[in-house]
Amino acid sequence: MLVKVFGAAMQGIDALTVTIEVNCSQGIHFYMVGLADTAVRESHERIRSALQHNGYKFPHRQLIINLAPADLRKEGSAYDLPLAIGILAAAEEISADKLSRYMITGELSLDGSILPIRGTLPIAIQARAQGFDGLIVPKANVREAAVVDKLHVYGVENICEVVDFFNGERELTPTVIDTRAEFFAAQNNFDLDFADVKGQESVKRAFEVAAAGGHNLIMIGPPGAGKSMMAKRIASILPPLTLHEALETTKIHSVAGKMERNSSLLTQRPFRAPHHTISSVALVGGGTFPQPGEISLAHNGVLFLDELPEFSRQVLEVMRQPLEDRKITVARAKYTIEYPASVMLVASMNPCPCGYYNHPEKKCICPPGAVHRYLNRISGPLLDRIDIQVEIVPVPFEKISDGRPGEPSTAIRERVIRAREIQSERFKETPGIYCNAQMNSRLLNTYARPDEAGLALLRTAMTRLNLSARAYDRILKVSRTIADLAGSETIQTSHIAEAINYRNLDRENWAG
Repeated sequence: MLVKVFGAAMQGIDALTVTIEVNCSQGIHFYMVGLADTAVRESHERIRSALQHNGYKFPHRQLIINLAPADLRKEGSAYDLPLAIGILAAAEEISADKLSRYMITGELSLDGSILPIRGTLPIAIQARAQGFDGLIVPKANVREAAVVDKLHVYGVENICEVVDFFNGERELTPTVIDTRAEFFAAQNNFDLDFADVKGQESVKRAFEVAAAGGHNLIMIGPPGAGKSMMAKRIASILPPLTLHEALETTKIHSVAGKMERNSSLLTQRPFRAPHHTISSVALVGGGTFPQPGEISLAHNGVLFLDELPEFSRQVLEVMRQPLEDRKITVARAKYTIEYPASVMLVASMNPCPCGYYNHPEKKCICPPGAVHRYLNRISGPLLDRIDIQVEIVPVPFEKISDGRPGEPSTAIRERVIRAREIQSERFKETPGIYCNAQMNSRLLNTYARPDEAGLALLRTAMTRLNLSARAYDRILKVSRTIADLAGSETIQTSHIAEAINYRNLDRENWAG
């Protein structure tokens, strides 16, 4: 008997429908075709054990299984459950009447229990798009899949539940969750808050400007000044995720297997902080079995690179294109995959190898030229993509011992949201542009043109401070954001003056 069961295969962050054809006939051989990897081929042993443990007979006949489309590589253990159901249906152990209405996915344990899998959310989206009545998934993944509306999602714990369901001996209850209510209820739950940061008011202001305009930021300061502490809190002042952004971000984390059990949508912007020993493949994604990298896992959130000069030159250079295009294309001999990579880059570094250049109290012990060489580890084109450069000095004892809390993240976040709303209204007619950091030269001439007094100040600053030419556009972008925070339609001289202060590394006299 020939039966068809439907599963799904991952391609990038999207799922494709896989038709599992099982033909049971006279003979004793077992064949599986359709470009299955080792994990899929090993399912034969898991299925045999699971069926025998639960009192079902594995058919001692010839089984030919085809995974269509045959030229698409099938990877992972998510095919165990649909294969087992297909084998039982082909052997006429269960009824095949309802199989065409459901997509099935799940990994089998040897005792027949169903284990969680990766990529449940993209699979649920594909099941709805293909018009299936329902989706059968492991119990641990059911909340993640139930995010998709207009689709019945059934969570199962054992293969017996699935067999009884198709035989009409058991009813499965679809899981329903109020996605919007849960999503909006958990948006403001942050463990870290800017109220815990003592002093550093100027740096907090720089973070506020960066969050309001989507600008990349780098902090330069000695060890122990609070660079990492502040970077970890930036997610608490970013605008909340929209439902569309949350869905896109959750898809990436689901495919990468980073979702916690019994979780649904991600409610907070991701914060990724890879170690400086990371490889370029781990950062951008790819590999033998393609996976999203750290830059894609930080999509719609923050990518924090601590001790930026310690990263290898190759790793830093591969970030140049994703930071500009907000997507990354991984092209290999066997596949080409595009991952989204719209991130806000936050980096930190010491000013020199010893860490105490420009320190108010401690003396730098680096030899002549060491500061320049240390800074030159970061290329000019990468530095060009970082709008805000801010120096951090150690907090004095009086500030550390002060018991009064600082300004909370909620207050800063409200100002950031108001500024983002102004930008959304400004760029609503321009596709692909969502914040000031993404403005091109044409938009700068339209929306960030300073008056005569502002131009005079900018001219003076560039002459006296020896600012490089690339600083000009960056200053205008940042000043536009500062004006939005102030609720001003035009860019004032005070806004330009503040933006000039955020270009420390562009000064020719910096580092001697």
